[in-house]
Amino acid sequence: MKASIIATLTALATAAVVDLGKRDSPLDVKLEMVGNTAVKASITNTGAADLKVFKTGTFLDNSAVEKVQVFQDDSKVEFDGIRLRVTTLGLDEAAFQTIAAGETVEASFDIAEMHDVSFGGSFDVVSTGAVSYAEINSTEIAGVVPYSSNLVSTEINGAEAAKVRRAFLNKRTVVQSDCTGTRRTALLTALSNCRSLASAAASAANTNNAKLTEYFKTTSARSTVVAVFNRVASECGSTTSGVSRYYCTDVYSSCSSGVLAYTLPSGSFIVNCPLEFTLPALTRTCHAQDQATTSLHETTHLTQIKGTSDYGVYGYNAVRGLTAAQNLNHADTYALFANAIYVGC
Repeated sequence: MKASIIATLTALATAAVVDLGKRDSPLDVKLEMVGNTAVKASITNTGAADLKVFKTGTFLDNSAVEKVQVFQDDSKVEFDGIRLRVTTLGLDEAAFQTIAAGETVEASFDIAEMHDVSFGGSFDVVSTGAVSYAEINSTEIAGVVPYSSNLVSTEINGAEAAKVRRAFLNKRTVVQSDCTGTRRTALLTALSNCRSLASAAASAANTNNAKLTEYFKTTSARSTVVAVFNRVASECGSTTSGVSRYYCTDVYSSCSSGVLAYTLPSGSFIVNCPLEFTLPALTRTCHAQDQATTSLHETTHLTQIKGTSDYGVYGYNAVRGLTAAQNLNHADTYALFANAIYVGC
């Protein structure tokens, strides 16, 4: 079982990496259990140079993003924590953490918050993926570094895990939806534009083979892409019905530096962070971010729409580095495709 899990995850990690000059990764990630469901990650920079990591959405981020993959009996336990949309432009130093050559940094998190392991038993925990980085004297994303951790086998007490999960999910009950004033106006406009973009993207996916291949790397998944965009158009097309709820309050304290918005699919709600409202309502620039495509991106994360992932990478270059299977389940691929159709990229 362990061999098949590691092989699968290594293949995914390799496929997700944008060209880094084909050098080996300087990141060594080691996991260990420090409680029933608590995990400590030790991240070591084994390279000869300091590495400035974009920490948002990674081990170094305190939000409930996907940090590990959990398996039981060869079956993956679904991640149902927070999925982000992150800006890659205009970042400040707070969005990064420099790991010196030879340095080890640690981060702790609880898998029971983000995975339903309340049935207990034997589980395997592993992490593989990629993190973005910038040059030491810059805050501009320069590339992506892959990583793959050791695999940890553990026995989990289901009752204790259930308590952790309940506490996590119940956080949202103490916060009220407060999209009012100018933010409410902006959100309603974003949803209207999201509907229009998704409708146009669905039509284009039916007829524009070149664009479908550019972003999704195949035309064989046309029906899936069209169906997702149609569901997005329906969801964004109503503010009084549908499966999702919208907040302008940081329900899960995840509006960290660079985060535009995030979704908790298990709760079917979307949080719009303050940074999102600094974006234009609708851009005319290829592959740029705006409020409309942010709404579209987040809507695809909803389980009832597609349940997309982020794979820890964002932007057009990242989309080009994914496999066709990953593109089909990558939120930013849908957002960038919709932008390209609207702008005429």
